[in-house]
Amino acid sequence: MTATQTSPALPAPEERCTEVFFDTLKSYQGIEKVVYDFQAGSLKAVYDPRVITNEQAVQVVRQAGQTASERVAQCAFKRERGLPACADCAGELNLSLMNQYAAAATLPTAAFSNHSITVSLNPDSPLNGQAAEFEQAFLPREGTQTEGKPLISQEALEVGLTALNAVAGLAAWLSAQLGADGLFIGLLYATSYVAGGFFGVRASIEALKEKTLNVDLLMLLAALGAAIIGAPAEGALLLFLFSLSNTLQTYAMDRSRKAIEKLLDLRPSVATVRRGSRLVTLPVEDLVLGDVVLVRPGERFPIDGQVLSGESDVNQATITGESMPVHKGPGETVFASALNGTGALEIRVTRLAQDTTLARIIRMVEEAQSTKANTQRRLDEFEKYYAIFVLGAAVMLIFLPWLALGHDFQPTFYRAMTWLVVASPCALVISTPASILSAIANAARNGVLFKGGVHLEQTAELKVVAFDKTGTLTSGEPILNDIYALDGDKIGLLRLAGAVEAKSEHPLARAIYQAAQQATPNLPAATEFRATPGQGVEATVEGRKLLIGNERLFFEKEIPLPAELQEKARAWEDSGQTVMYVYEFGASFLGLLAVADSLRADAIEMIKGLKAAGIQRVVMLTGDNPRVAAQIAVRAGVDEFHAGLLPQDKVSVLKTLQEKYGPVAMVGDGVNDAPSLATADIGIAMGGGGTDVAIETADVVLMSDDLRKIPFAIGLARRAEKVVWQNLVFSMAVIVILVASAFGANLPLPLGVLGHEGSTVIVVLNGLRLLGYKG
Repeated sequence: MTATQTSPALPAPEERCTEVFFDTLKSYQGIEKVVYDFQAGSLKAVYDPRVITNEQAVQVVRQAGQTASERVAQCAFKRERGLPACADCAGELNLSLMNQYAAAATLPTAAFSNHSITVSLNPDSPLNGQAAEFEQAFLPREGTQTEGKPLISQEALEVGLTALNAVAGLAAWLSAQLGADGLFIGLLYATSYVAGGFFGVRASIEALKEKTLNVDLLMLLAALGAAIIGAPAEGALLLFLFSLSNTLQTYAMDRSRKAIEKLLDLRPSVATVRRGSRLVTLPVEDLVLGDVVLVRPGERFPIDGQVLSGESDVNQATITGESMPVHKGPGETVFASALNGTGALEIRVTRLAQDTTLARIIRMVEEAQSTKANTQRRLDEFEKYYAIFVLGAAVMLIFLPWLALGHDFQPTFYRAMTWLVVASPCALVISTPASILSAIANAARNGVLFKGGVHLEQTAELKVVAFDKTGTLTSGEPILNDIYALDGDKIGLLRLAGAVEAKSEHPLARAIYQAAQQATPNLPAATEFRATPGQGVEATVEGRKLLIGNERLFFEKEIPLPAELQEKARAWEDSGQTVMYVYEFGASFLGLLAVADSLRADAIEMIKGLKAAGIQRVVMLTGDNPRVAAQIAVRAGVDEFHAGLLPQDKVSVLKTLQEKYGPVAMVGDGVNDAPSLATADIGIAMGGGGTDVAIETADVVLMSDDLRKIPFAIGLARRAEKVVWQNLVFSMAVIVILVASAFGANLPLPLGVLGHEGSTVIVVLNGLRLLGYKG
């Protein structure tokens, strides 16, 4: 079958420009041959109708035309501005060629006849509008331009100001001891106060704009109060310890953020790109969709792509967390930053640099780390009112003893300033984010993406984990085990069934299609295909309308099953096989197909790990028949199973489990199980490294198909919950002890500052321990 695209003759730019369109289209799956007549300006693509339909062929030509036009337009845009152009487009590019490519991306009509399609372009398409569209498309995106970096980073400025605060404060104290000039001493203390309070003042102003009070303001007031009563050295010490504590917090928190950002360092900055017969080196940011990139043995992949040629073992632990290399061949997906093994691979770029799986992982982690957990939100809300209480109590501690009880002002004021310090909830407020950020970063480095602190907290509370059977507890790669044909022609039955199942994406359908391809390579084409989720498929093959599915499909359609077939089917199902009936409308049943899916090697170990992590109930959900489900359930060791379920039935079962046991997690592939993932308290999608839908829909994404990551994720979440509670209890205990000491033992202000800031640093360091959790 051919897809023919004809256009008016094009002027003759350098012939290598046509390779852009040629190479792009040829790399699409299902395209077997591409013939480009440069002089006639026509393109003929020969494709396999068993792999792509006529409609899909048109879409492939459209997409290839769009991709190629963008590549050519990019080079033209660069040349117009005197920038280096891509090597294959460095020749004379004429606008007519660009216009033809642009038109290919917006094909209006397609005529089908005799197993061929002819797509007509509009030769009068206005060029200016297309050129303007291209120019806009290749201008740098908002927010992606390289902004000028500040001369001094935030971290360096914090360290510098803290050091200046310490040096100036120490010099002022020594000068006072040596009897230096008072003005000189005052300038040194002022310098120390400004340096130590710089970030605190800025944070306090921002808080006041929002009509709230924060801990920074309490610390500043306490330091100023110490200076007012003639103890500027203690105020300077307070600001030094407060500034030092904040600097250490910044450094510690950045460790958790940078733990995942360091993955970007593993991605090469340049790529070797094939341009016809030439190889050129380009920055990764200059790669466009459809580029063919060569990755040599031992090199890291610079971009996400699909393997066109070559085979190799690829270490993709940076993305999926898998410890062992994965064999890659033509048609398989590879990820930026993965390490190539011993074979050379040519890959077609499928995502731009800013859209790679690695880039999306980093963005997701950054978003997750900026999303506050429920505990943190409650503490932030608590801080607002608590700060008001502390400040109000400080005012009362000054004026009531002084005015009402006749106490001396200076010791009264000093005690109130000590109260401001020891009662401040710094450690309490930082206790949760320090732990949550570290846990999210550790999970990401191990191929588990939590979509936010809320989901990490909810994962820690799980009581039940439910699994979809196919592709989750089982390998998802079933094989055709047996065929029963009523007329004895097994090959003929398999030929018809394979033609129907060729258009289905279900794992069982793929098993039948692959077996049919091996038995009869030239399968007929199927038309009028329609799938009924959880039941089966129907299509027309060589004028025969066929129906293939489980017992439920025929029950719904009120088609009675022959006793002979039912008896045979039950025998197969009792042995753990899934049976599908084959029926021809207007005739009769043709036979049975038996398909078996094997239990994953790590499923039993994973379920034991879930029990060890404290999960009360492990449940299996499947659309398969009860006898097959029972076989898998017993071998896997799950607590209960539910079989014969449609997608809406799985949702009902999950709701029942939630009512009976409590929080429930659902583990699926993120596509077929989308309703279930949305219903569960936590949706866990597997295999997110190559599944856009999984990354977008689930609460937790496993970047590989390693089931052992599920107990790891739950164990990490529960450890994080324990650490958070440790920090909260410790922080509150320190506040109580310091407050009691301030009023019961006249705790000096410097010791109060030391206890306050020391506790803050301790809870941050305790949270950082989660970076090392291994499960």
